[in-house]
Amino acid sequence: MKKYLILCLLSFSIFQFAQAQSPEQRIQELGLEIPEVSQPMANYVKWRQVGNMLYLAGNGPDVFGKVGDDLTPEQGYQAARETGLEIIAVLKAATGDLSRIKQFVKVLGMVNSAPDFTGHPAVINGFSDLMVEVFGEKGKHARSAVGVAALPNNIAVEIEVIVELED
Repeated sequence: MKKYLILCLLSFSIFQFAQAQSPEQRIQELGLEIPEVSQPMANYVKWRQVGNMLYLAGNGPDVFGKVGDDLTPEQGYQAARETGLEIIAVLKAATGDLSRIKQFVKVLGMVNSAPDFTGHPAVINGFSDLMVEVFGEKGKHARSAVGVAALPNNIAVEIEVIVELED
């Protein structure tokens, strides 16, 4: 019984430690490299805060081509994950501290895809999986994943995000 109690306490402590980690600590632990925030390509801003809601413009990776034609679904998944790193960089620039993110609310993932490609959700999982790895439960979100005929500069994916910030 004593061993069971010690095991339970140890498990609870490990769980609490994992929950207490900041997003920045998780990024470091995962060995991820957050890129510099690039300048907008046209006359718009990277983000706009309204109250405690933060709206991000669409972001895309330095991966080009149509998924299902030029790129495999796995390459599309990695492109969405790379886009996630760029979005984290924008979130950091917008908030100053990723711990200010209360929750991810809505994500729109667009996949530059071949006409007969239907695996859009699996591609955008690259983004969603990364957000949960970094932000835990706060990274889960409502989401749409759609295929489009073309994206700017032939990027493989474009993702836009809405997050809620702590008061």
